[in-house]
Amino acid sequence: MDSVNFSSSAADQTSEADASGAAKPFRFWPVVKPAFDRGIAIVGLVTLLPFLLLIAAAVRLDSPGSVLFRQARFGKGSKVVMVTKFRTMRHDMADMGGRMQAARGDGRVTRLGQFLRSTCLDELPQLWDVACGRLSLVGPRPHPLEMEVEGKRADLVILDYHERHRVKPGITGLAQIMGNRGPVTSIAMGQARIGYDIAYANDISFTKDMRIILATLIVPFRRNVCY
Repeated sequence: MDSVNFSSSAADQTSEADASGAAKPFRFWPVVKPAFDRGIAIVGLVTLLPFLLLIAAAVRLDSPGSVLFRQARFGKGSKVVMVTKFRTMRHDMADMGGRMQAARGDGRVTRLGQFLRSTCLDELPQLWDVACGRLSLVGPRPHPLEMEVEGKRADLVILDYHERHRVKPGITGLAQIMGNRGPVTSIAMGQARIGYDIAYANDISFTKDMRIILATLIVPFRRNVCY
């Protein structure tokens, strides 16, 4: 996403932030951020309620199973949190541990699920998770506990994996707007994502959060970014 003024190197971002030494606006943002997140999430849920109910009805009619899918994922401090999404896969093929990541053309994904995933609408119920304090609007995307990369547990093969858990996970993050989103298909991709996540954790600011949120809003209009 070239229009967003972030360095392509997570390490460079961190070093530049440390070198500036200048006082940042909204210096107390990490303290205010939780209340801001919950307020925006509640407003979003109320505003989008009719739309959410419409999607829920469509999921119910499209395939057997529950409307929502809840999965245990890593939260702040590597504690387990439950993350909520609209169900996009066949209920009899659900992978609760998240070992096998979704792939393009995945046979487990329902017809409606393909549309919801391609437009990122399946993520909207996570506003409830934000309102409950489990997630933030912006932060490292929470990974399933058993997620595998190249046939191995991601948290065992990616260096500094749990460093990303120093902050609360989010609906969107720096890695996602920089193009490192969706399934982690290689250890190298996972390592790059962790780099972005750590860079964000090291330099949380109001300005950065707003830019990430605005950049995220155009993701559903870009092709081949969600599946």
